[in-house]
Amino acid sequence: MSKIAIFMANGCEEIEGLTVVDILRRANQEITMVSITEDRMVTSSHGVTFQTDACIDEVDFSSYDGVVLPGGLPGTNHLGDCPKVVETIKAFHQQGKLVGAICAAPSVLGKNGLLEGKNGTSYPGYEDEMPGCTYLQQSVVRDGNIITSRGMGTSIDFALEIVSYFSGKETAAALADKIIYNNYLK
Repeated sequence: MSKIAIFMANGCEEIEGLTVVDILRRANQEITMVSITEDRMVTSSHGVTFQTDACIDEVDFSSYDGVVLPGGLPGTNHLGDCPKVVETIKAFHQQGKLVGAICAAPSVLGKNGLLEGKNGTSYPGYEDEMPGCTYLQQSVVRDGNIITSRGMGTSIDFALEIVSYFSGKETAAALADKIIYNNYLK
């Protein structure tokens, strides 16, 4: 079982974050929702308040296999402004561990040099914030240990690609069938 952290910031896109949590837990992956503040309660960009599993200063990320950044505004800006988030994504990238980002959040990877020489995608309009990246207009782009996705409507594809990364395409496809999701791998 892989261990993945998902950073949750006030102003995040709740569907992008919680879909990843749900799908990964269905795939028997250990996922920790991590608030980037000292409060475990997070309020999304659409006013949905939910409780995370831990606060960022409570987590030892060295035991994790991957990290995910949901998009949304101003959540993405909060992620990019959080030194511990930036430190963690850089360390994971350097160690070859999974770094995933969806919607506006790939811009955080771009601003920190993680997409240099990589293929990637994001919500339309964030291309300029991903310098050195070969920008693709696909719902999900996986390049090595980096997985990026376009937005709320691609959240299930994004989550299933993370499942595929850790457990293989067959496992992801079987889970897609189980949740009656017909778009994956089509």
